[in-house]
Parts: sequence; C-alpha cells; structure tokens
Amino acid sequence: METVTLVNNRGMRLRAIQLGAIIVSLEVPDDRGNLADAVLGHDSPADYLSHPSYFGAVVGRYANRIGAARFTLDGTIYRLVANERPNCLHGGKVGFDKTLWNVESLTTSSVMFRLESPDGDQGFPGKLEARVKYTLTDDNALIVDYDAVTDAPTVINLTQHSYFNLAGHGAGSVQGHQLTIAADAYTPVDDALIPTGEIAPVEGTRYDFRSRRVIADAVGYDINFVLSNRDDPLKLAAILRDPRGGRTMTVTTTEPGVQLYTGNHLDGSITGKNAVRYQRHAGLCLETQHFPDSPNRPSFPSTELRPGEQFTSRTIMTFSSS
Repeated sequence: METVTLVNNRGMRLRAIQLGAIIVSLEVPDDRGNLADAVLGHDSPADYLSHPSYFGAVVGRYANRIGAARFTLDGTIYRLVANERPNCLHGGKVGFDKTLWNVESLTTSSVMFRLESPDGDQGFPGKLEARVKYTLTDDNALIVDYDAVTDAPTVINLTQHSYFNLAGHGAGSVQGHQLTIAADAYTPVDDALIPTGEIAPVEGTRYDFRSRRVIADAVGYDINFVLSNRDDPLKLAAILRDPRGGRTMTVTTTEPGVQLYTGNHLDGSITGKNAVRYQRHAGLCLETQHFPDSPNRPSFPSTELRPGEQFTSRTIMTFSSS
C-alpha cells in the first residue's frame, strides 16, 4: 500500500494512504512556528479497518446517514447495506473508507486518488468513477477537490472525515477550542440521528455558533448545519481556533451543509498514533456535505447524479496562527 507525502514551502506536511484516501497526518505550525500533527489516526493501515471511526477517510458513496437504508429513485426502491441499526451510515459496511484508491497523479504538493465503485456496491445503483485531489498550497491551505461520473442514475455525497485537534492529536480534549459556524439553521434529527425533514433556526438553541463560542458542551454534537449564503459558489463554513497555540482553521466549501461531530463515541478504547488513547472529544469533524437522508427528503438539495453529468465539490481548509 502506497503512502504519499505532500509538503509546502512553509513546513506544512500531509501524509495519506491509498486505503480510504485517508489523511494519516497533517502537520500544522502554531504562532511560534512549532509543528503539531492536527488529525487523529493510526500507525497501521490495519487499525483503520478494525476501528469504525472513519479517521481521516473520504467517506461515500453517501456520507452521513440514509434512513432505513433505502431510497427511491425514478420509481425504483434501492435497498442499501445497513450498518447503523436499520440505517446506512457513510456508504455501508464496506464504504469508500475501506476501499483501496489508486494513485492517479502525484507531485510534491498534490495527489489525486481514483476509485471505481461497481453497480450495486453496498446497494447503490450505477457504476461510479470518483476522484479526490489533495493540494497543499504555500499559504497553508489544504484544498480537497472531488469529482465523479456515473453510468446510471444514482446518489452521491462525499466528505472528508478527519478529526481535528489543533493542539495536536494527542493533546486531549477539544473542549476549549473556539468555534464559529456560518449557519442560521440546522436540520433537526430523531433519536436515530435521521433528519425529520425540518430546517430550523439555530437562534436560541445549543446549535447557535454564528458568533465564536468555546466548545464546552459535555454531551457533544453530531448535527448538520445549513450554511448561510448557499448560493455562493464558495462559502464560509466554519472557523476553528485553539487558543493555547493560536492555530486556526478556516473552512470554505461549495457544499450546502457541514456536519459538526465532536468525537462523542471515543472512550479511550481506541489506540491511535504513538500509542495515544483517544478519549471522548479528542477531536472534532467538520464534514462539508449535502444533508443527511437527502434521497428521502425532496425538500433538501438534491444529491442525484445522472449519466452525462459530473459531480464536483471543493472544500478548502486554510491554517493560520495568531
């Protein structure tokens, strides 16, 4: 299995592997130039397969949840592989995170991974050809570009599932990080975390991150936010800052939503890089995406992809210090 390393001229460094197009490490400077690996992960590729945490992976064919593991497209019901109670999470039991991607192109600062997903993969229709490109720029930005085509009508929702801790992957909890999310609304969910179909205002709720707030909720978060300025081609999604070292990550995206997940299931049982045991809230995800269960929610932005069309998506994570 090939491991690739990307660098820029300011010392930032990214390592990724073919399995799941996983970002294994991302070294980011603080306000004194000190580097820290800001993403959770494992030392061995085998550990990514044995722990269902999706550390650093591209997840698909449909990121997030599809209720009852089924949807209807053009009058046909498609039954998916259920892997979270009766629902389909992140593409099923053998999603894109557990598949080997081919390295299609590689430079010192960018890599393109390519994957072929056959018709019927985890129940999804159509043969899908997907690519993801990681680019490190000299202004300390990580650009993530996706594209895909299909030979039959299908649905698609891809995201990058890195868990970030801007103090370093072994620094403990992200409680105390400061977070802004550019969203006036969110999608409420039921007990199984499937959207009810509503789009509700964040005002007056625990989901109001429109102004910078310290993450301090012991319950944690696992919710999709409806980004403001949805018509903008590239919009602000979130700003995450660690006040201890001053590292800041600004996320912009072409996607209409972002899922905030604060590592609520981590409980110390998973051994990560350098023998670190990841406790609850050891990292958080900002998964830029279309909304969960969109194939079953006609009022949500469509995730359909048809022959002759091209799916494209871009997310940029820009790192700075202050």
